[in-house]
Amino acid sequence: MTTAASGTTPPKQRRIAFTTLFLVEMWERFGYYGMTAVVLLYMVQKLGYTDDRANLTFGAFTAMVYAAPAVGGWIGDRVLGSRRMTVLGALVLALGYVLLALPDGPLFVALGVVAVGNGLFKANPANLVSKVYEGEPSKIDSAFTLYYMAVNVGATFSQILTPLIAIWAGWNAAFGVCAAGMLLSVVNYAFMRRHLAHVGSPPDFAPLEVKKLLLVLAGSAAAAAFVTVVVQDLALARIVIWVASIAILGIFGILTARGNAEERRGLVAVFLLTAQGVLFFIFYQQMSTSLTLFALRNVDLRFFFGYQIPPGQLQALNPIWIFVLGPLVAWGYDRMSRGRGDFSIATKFAAGFAVLAIGFFAFGLSGRFAQAGKVSVWWLVGGYGLYSLGELLISGLGLAMVARYVGPKLRGFVMGLWFLATGISQYLGSYVANYASVPENVTNPVETLPLYVNLFLGLGGVATLGTLVAIAMLPLMRRLSAPAGAAAR
Repeated sequence: MTTAASGTTPPKQRRIAFTTLFLVEMWERFGYYGMTAVVLLYMVQKLGYTDDRANLTFGAFTAMVYAAPAVGGWIGDRVLGSRRMTVLGALVLALGYVLLALPDGPLFVALGVVAVGNGLFKANPANLVSKVYEGEPSKIDSAFTLYYMAVNVGATFSQILTPLIAIWAGWNAAFGVCAAGMLLSVVNYAFMRRHLAHVGSPPDFAPLEVKKLLLVLAGSAAAAAFVTVVVQDLALARIVIWVASIAILGIFGILTARGNAEERRGLVAVFLLTAQGVLFFIFYQQMSTSLTLFALRNVDLRFFFGYQIPPGQLQALNPIWIFVLGPLVAWGYDRMSRGRGDFSIATKFAAGFAVLAIGFFAFGLSGRFAQAGKVSVWWLVGGYGLYSLGELLISGLGLAMVARYVGPKLRGFVMGLWFLATGISQYLGSYVANYASVPENVTNPVETLPLYVNLFLGLGGVATLGTLVAIAMLPLMRRLSAPAGAAAR
């Protein structure tokens, strides 16, 4: 037995099934983004890590987080089932946050468990969403648009809440809130699981094989041990990143060599756009690294009515701006498609880099208006708006880019490569953030400000170069833009 056809399922049942998955994803993202809002500050302020070590530890961790979902999705599809993997991944994530919440808890072990839990979980609720609306392509796009909002709802509330909890009740309490969010995700699923009984991958409809479950648990424990070693051994982390980078290049080369002419055109297009995506995520990683440390040291965090914004809380500006700008961008795409036609994905990538360049130049130029080494928080509010618009134009189109250029038989695998490339770029972004590392004994904002200003202006220049390269590539991308689906079916 496999998933029930969507067309035979009553609309109300589909809506409830989707709502179940929306809430599960929302609480899972609440836990994850709440943790990322404070964990780097925890390493720097509580554990006394240098900027270099904290940035690269976080970068190695996020690289593993992004690389792992491809394995979890395969296990869900072929071994245990997407529904079971959703629950298992959520429980492993909750365990990781509980370890972080323990007094003097094992940081590296906890990060390893969280990375593996994310890998077990991440791909499976999205897979179930696609099955809820299977056979109705016109509704899948809108369903995933709403599903993406679950990510931002969870992120917004947790990135506002956990930095405050860290101040009011301590770092461990903040991580405890993340664990509570994950447990709510599991409880939500337990109460509403009957509404998902008709959807799933084939293993979901077969009796659970205990031997397979034990093998997955053993493999997960081994993977968590490996990630634990990687995130604390920075030399090993560099080796892993290099190996993964070479693997991506080799796989793309093999797929391109073996494909027919139409498949090759699509794969070359995806490779070029993936390279641009890697560059974007180097910028994206600054949100949790250099921009957060900039807020800690060189931003006047006074807001309305005397409210002092915790530095980690500024990361919530990203999902808030996504809420504001996302519908406007979607409306603009719709208007263009009804008029002279939509812009190509390559054109949108170029526009995204142009917006990123303006945003990072704004961050850098804010230093000219600093007083005693502190800049107004409104520079970050505006800069994050531009940053988030660039994200919508580039990151939001990553998987759509794969779907447009790659035929069905290669699409899932190439999407996995996109996530792996994203993970590599997270590490590279942390490496770039180290160009603004503050020496251990320097605390004067006047001395730390030039480090961040120079980094942000440099990144603005890199984004400008990325814009020019993307524009120069547009004629080539137009020649490669014929859909690959006809030849790949």
